[in-house]
Amino acid sequence: MENSTHFKVFRLAAYGDIGQLKYFYFAVVTVLYFVIILANALLIGVICIERSLHEPMYMFLCALFVNQLYGSTGLFPAFMFYLLSDTHDISLLYCYLQIYVLYTCALTEFSNLAVMSYDRYISICYPLRYNNIMTPKIICGLILLSCLSSFFLIAINISLSLRLQFCGNVLDRLYCDNYSVVKLACSNTTLNNIWGLVVTVLYISCTIFPTIYSYVRILQICLKSSKETKQKAFNTCTPHIASMLNFFFGWLFVILQGRYETADLPPILRTILFVYFLICPPLFNPLMYGVRMVKIRHACKKVLGLNPET
Repeated sequence: MENSTHFKVFRLAAYGDIGQLKYFYFAVVTVLYFVIILANALLIGVICIERSLHEPMYMFLCALFVNQLYGSTGLFPAFMFYLLSDTHDISLLYCYLQIYVLYTCALTEFSNLAVMSYDRYISICYPLRYNNIMTPKIICGLILLSCLSSFFLIAINISLSLRLQFCGNVLDRLYCDNYSVVKLACSNTTLNNIWGLVVTVLYISCTIFPTIYSYVRILQICLKSSKETKQKAFNTCTPHIASMLNFFFGWLFVILQGRYETADLPPILRTILFVYFLICPPLFNPLMYGVRMVKIRHACKKVLGLNPET
């Protein structure tokens, strides 16, 4: 722990000096945050109010939208504040809180997408057993497991980071992320690295691989099925696959940018890639599901007092 210092704040250096452009960026971010809140809250309300949407698929979608609102609160309020602020210091306590919110949101998103793929797998591959398998008890259990497992795993992550001593306090980021914080440590980070690897392997094996397996099996069934079954599978699975790829690629951008030198990229491009997974999924998902899924689209029009047939 040579030359370590007890820092009380981290400095978010990625904001830099953007002059009067900060007001333009603030306006853009404010509009994005407003649209995210409005779109996700609208669909949550529609799914809760409309009884025809009280089915497993829509309950999982509701959990997805709630998680996106939760994750957005970990980024946007602080993002908007620091855009207008002349100082970009963040306290250790708030930094760790932000890490906790953003990381639990990300892991819960992985879990939600895996659960949604499992739901589609049962619906298409075992349609006659679907209602017996996807009971309300199972649905609630899967949603709770998705949330609580991420909260528990990231709590361990944070507890390991809290013990670290730091040689610096400058983060080249727009928000706190655990990997960047750990890189500033002077103390031994072996436990942090091992636990990070364990969580990564655990979530790949428990979420990504089952998701891929589910869609491979769905594809196999569709190739042997009637045109009507193929169309039904296409209509229900396309939004899920698009949502999954959107989030996975966004998370991949963050991982690659954190571990490889990206100084040659234009600053605005680096910024977009780093916040992509926090902005695009909560913006893209409710708009996509609201447009692509007929029952949600009709329910939205009904709740808003519009003609569902238009």
